[in-house]
Amino acid sequence: MTYAVPGRPPIRVGRFSGVWRGRLAAVTALGIGLLVLLAALNIGLGDVRISLGDVLGALVGGGDRAQRFIVLQLRLPRTLTGLLVGAALGMAGAITQALTRNPLASPDLLGVTGGAGAAALAVIALGGGGSGTAVGLLGGGGSGTAVGLLAGAGVPLAALIGGLLAAAVVYGLAYRRGMLTDRLVLVGVGVNAVAVAITSWLLVVAHVDQAAQATVWLTGSLNGRGWEHVVPVALALAVLMPAGLLVSFGLGALALGDDTASGLGVRVNRYRVTLGLIALVLAAVATAGAGPIGFVALVVPQICQRLVRAATPPLLTSAVYGALLTVTGDLIARTALPAELPVGIVTAVLGTPYLLYLLGRRNRGVTL
Repeated sequence: MTYAVPGRPPIRVGRFSGVWRGRLAAVTALGIGLLVLLAALNIGLGDVRISLGDVLGALVGGGDRAQRFIVLQLRLPRTLTGLLVGAALGMAGAITQALTRNPLASPDLLGVTGGAGAAALAVIALGGGGSGTAVGLLGGGGSGTAVGLLAGAGVPLAALIGGLLAAAVVYGLAYRRGMLTDRLVLVGVGVNAVAVAITSWLLVVAHVDQAAQATVWLTGSLNGRGWEHVVPVALALAVLMPAGLLVSFGLGALALGDDTASGLGVRVNRYRVTLGLIALVLAAVATAGAGPIGFVALVVPQICQRLVRAATPPLLTSAVYGALLTVTGDLIARTALPAELPVGIVTAVLGTPYLLYLLGRRNRGVTL
């Protein structure tokens, strides 16, 4: 059956049907255009400036050897990592807010980034051997303990394992003959508090140099990103993002309430668990790729929802603008300030005013 909405032409592709939303398509296309432009600027600007034409030439094998090295080995992997991580966070935040029907919810609240940060910090502070920075792979030093095993795997993989473990704990404690959003949020807050406490303890017992490295990673940084960081995040998103989009068609029904959604044929518990797991894995992958970059998953879905005037945060649009915010933050952190900062600081500065705006509207009783 094809949907019929006044003023919107219906679309049917195989077993799937929907309606054409011109505003949604326009906003998404605008975001993609801005993302391409700012990504090119991020690649071209720096201590060695490269024009947009030379950037494009280097991408297709042109230009001199120095330009190709700067573009392909130094700046492109960093920009792509920021783009992919931002897209993952944007979609994860959109799914989380749509499922919980809470505009202030995000994977950060559910303990995923906290668990990832605690596991990564355990490798940095207690893993021993490895002389790389917090953003590199730490090797060696395995002592047979869990920390030793994580240290042999490296910081990104340790962060991924920690995030997934936190997600599993949250779902295991919150599931009681179904997944209730209130229980999920409360359990997530508790797990996040435990992860923050572990992180604080590790910072206290770590060596001062390791604590400094860990602090940079915990802020969210794209410094030192290479192709070895791009490929895992890209592969994960190639699987998770299409899966999230394919199973997201019931979000509109779910926004009407569980009883109404069940009456429309949506299997609420199975649907919520499937989408929730996709969101949490996306957040864990993003944190493993660049550290816990704050406010992207929280703020971007709400901005996109208002731009497209939708009942729930749009998933694909949130992914595009999450990538846009992260790349913009990295560009500002690299070029607009006297000293380079972690991108997480810039996204926090950009996102905090909107968070305060949302809190103000909620305190005044305005529907978010």
